[in-house]
Amino acid sequence: MDFMRQANKYGVRSLLLQGLTFLSVLTSAFMIWKGLSLFTNSESPVVVVLSGSMEPAYHRGDILFLHNGYSPIEVGEVVVYKLNDKPIPIVHRVMKVHTENETGKQYLLTKGDNNMADDRGLYNPGQLWIQRDEIIGRVKGFVPYAGMGTIWMNDYPQLKMGLLGTLCVLSLFSND
Repeated sequence: MDFMRQANKYGVRSLLLQGLTFLSVLTSAFMIWKGLSLFTNSESPVVVVLSGSMEPAYHRGDILFLHNGYSPIEVGEVVVYKLNDKPIPIVHRVMKVHTENETGKQYLLTKGDNNMADDRGLYNPGQLWIQRDEIIGRVKGFVPYAGMGTIWMNDYPQLKMGLLGTLCVLSLFSND
């Protein structure tokens, strides 16, 4: 009932304009993301560090900027990879590289700087190396702790729902 009163008060045109503005913001964000993906050759050009496995180099909540160039990956580089059966990408350092002479295909062994063992326990069963096509990108830069909001929203879903609800209410009933 309150929604209908608000609709009559502001007018249907005004509500439609607000809805179209909201949609244009969403589509612009999507286009920027896809443009960055094309430019960096990475399906996810920006990621947030979710654990402390890379400390002291990267801390939980750091935002990492990725690029996935075509040059061979070298030992010591920090890469982000995603395994088929795992929904969350992993940020770890390359410890060993095995390159096939005939094909040039690379096989990588990774490890978190703060972990005691390499990542073979994280890989799919029977998998000893990750392949180049499982790499999302190489870390090229970072912003410390800028992604803590993302972590808080994942750790506390009520916070995410409250924030989304507040933004929806504000966007529907703003006078602009």
